[in-house]
Amino acid sequence: MKILVSTRQMMLLEALASESRVRMIELLDKRPMNVKELANALGFSSAVVTKHVQKLEDAGIIRTESLTGTRGRQKVCHLRLDSITLQFRAPAAPPVPNRYTTSIPIGQYSDYRIMPTCGLASRSKIIGMIDDPRYFADPERMKASLLWFGSGYVEYRIPNYLLSNQRTRSVSISLELCSEAPGFNENWPSDIHFHLNEVFIGHWTCPGDFGRNRGVHTPDWWEYGTQHGLLKSIQLQPEGTFIDGVRMSDVSIRDVPIRYGEDIRLRLSVPETAKNCGGLSLFGRHFGNYDQDIEVAITYEDS
Repeated sequence: MKILVSTRQMMLLEALASESRVRMIELLDKRPMNVKELANALGFSSAVVTKHVQKLEDAGIIRTESLTGTRGRQKVCHLRLDSITLQFRAPAAPPVPNRYTTSIPIGQYSDYRIMPTCGLASRSKIIGMIDDPRYFADPERMKASLLWFGSGYVEYRIPNYLLSNQRTRSVSISLELCSEAPGFNENWPSDIHFHLNEVFIGHWTCPGDFGRNRGVHTPDWWEYGTQHGLLKSIQLQPEGTFIDGVRMSDVSIRDVPIRYGEDIRLRLSVPETAKNCGGLSLFGRHFGNYDQDIEVAITYEDS
């Protein structure tokens, strides 16, 4: 047992600051003894020994048990600890990992290939025409606060600010999303796939397309079904990939090539071949239940 010498450990330190109690520890090192045996060995009364025993027990140095003896109950004392290491200097705090964050608007995708149903909306209007994939190239897409498609993918570029001598330790991605059904259908599963730098890191099955309750931040003019999604947090770590803390795959940060001078590519997709090809709705600021875009946090260390 290792303890830091501090005022929080006064009970233990005071328990050892007595020659009588140290002699009791020496006796108990040989064998367990009851209070009367300790009193006889030390030349004290049982009442005095009982007080010392209480001090040692409160400090966690010994333990006692009540057993039936020839003349009623007796308290038998046992050493509880084998050793204590006193530490006078507090250990240095672990270094805080280097970290940077970035926020990516959902309309700032760098590539896409999608199939209807599909569309884009800003906080004030529909962008282009609904169910026409050509409008995913419209310059106004940069203002999008909601996008949706039936199958396919959108891909984003995460800025890579690492220097050549630095290595990524983890990537965390937070985003609000759900399935995409015509209108809405809260029982509409969709297998949403996640890729990082073309490495498939796992998929999550969204249970539905949520439209029964209005989104907290969904604008009043929006009357087209889907109202909000679920906020999901994806963490790519040395131990694997997790979604909301639950293992999604065994793919670790070491399995994803993140190179100096190259952006990190995040792809969100619903393949036509997926068991549950239920589309994707992605929410940004001013839409849904969470007023955020795609939030990314990257930790790193010097290599």
